[in-house]
Amino acid sequence: MLSVAEARARILRLITPTDTETVALQAGLGRVLSAPVHARRSQPPFAASAMDGYAVRRADAAPGMTLRVIGEAAAGHRFTGKLDPGEAVRIFTGAPVPEGADDILIQEDAIRHDDRITVREGRDQQRYIRPAGGDFCEGDVFPGLGPLTPRDIALLAAMNHGRLEVRRKPVVSLIATGDELVLPGETPGPDQIVSSNNFGIAARLEELGASPRLLPIARDTPEHLAAVFERALDADLILTLGGASVGDHDLVAPTGQSMGLTLDFHKISMRPGKPLMSGTIGGVPLIGLPGNPVSAMVCAEVFVRPAVRAFLGLDPAPLLRQARLAEDIGANGPREHYMRATLSETPQGPQVSVFDRQDSSLLGVLAAANALAIRAPGAPAAPAGTLIDVLPL
Repeated sequence: MLSVAEARARILRLITPTDTETVALQAGLGRVLSAPVHARRSQPPFAASAMDGYAVRRADAAPGMTLRVIGEAAAGHRFTGKLDPGEAVRIFTGAPVPEGADDILIQEDAIRHDDRITVREGRDQQRYIRPAGGDFCEGDVFPGLGPLTPRDIALLAAMNHGRLEVRRKPVVSLIATGDELVLPGETPGPDQIVSSNNFGIAARLEELGASPRLLPIARDTPEHLAAVFERALDADLILTLGGASVGDHDLVAPTGQSMGLTLDFHKISMRPGKPLMSGTIGGVPLIGLPGNPVSAMVCAEVFVRPAVRAFLGLDPAPLLRQARLAEDIGANGPREHYMRATLSETPQGPQVSVFDRQDSSLLGVLAAANALAIRAPGAPAAPAGTLIDVLPL
């Protein structure tokens, strides 16, 4: 069986970044730029006052000196004249600094009578001028190395970009399989369960920047599964949920192969998630996830997340951390084990506590977890305090 790393690498070889599209800036949250963006103007575009007060020449603004106020400058309304010796301009925060001024005397340090101000003793000596380009300059590069945040949107707006070239969201078709499944809100029969992992994975796909498409539950006949497959073939990626093992009712591989599915691998050395498979059908990459809810969700984190990031042109490498075990754990078996756990910060550094129950059907345990503690194949028992790799969720 393939290792987790090799299986992930082979899936990523099937992925080509999506094409690009243009979106309005206000639709850019969470999107990924297709290329770095250059600032179209400097910020601030002119030397600007950082305080309310008076624009002055520093040589004229020693304590006790008196200056004549010759005008006013406000944000959006500059003073168009020039400041000569012995003169001052009333100025407000954000206004352009008048020509000839090199200092802002804050209003608390000015005593005004009519058109005259006198500089107070002990005046604040800071200049309170924001230089042109003090934040960024025209031509500066915003690399856009991840999904755009609200902070990024504000920066791009200040750089004067009203529209953005971004990677198209990859469309991912999800096919849940099995006669035992009903949709949430329906009444299950005596031998049925509610389909859950397709909704959880769809939510995770949206969070990652993909466009999930939930298809009808595929029943356990080749004909029905083939019909659902046909509806999935215009996606960028197909995810099947369940039916990927080798039982009499596991029809994904044989039905897919009857429609041209080329399998790259089937089964990996991982717990939970052994029956994972991957290949292409109709030129579309396919990942066959296990049917157990936790197995599917864990495999989505380990394999689908990197695939989505590759579609978006982002680094697909897992974002691993190291943390110290909060308690002793036993030896691991022959497969790489992704154990539900809680990761916390302590004065001594990151600490991970592994849940006692790791059965792959226990969604309640997964919901309580915020990380997966990773145990290498054949890892020996480890005492509390041992450093191990952790995948935050």
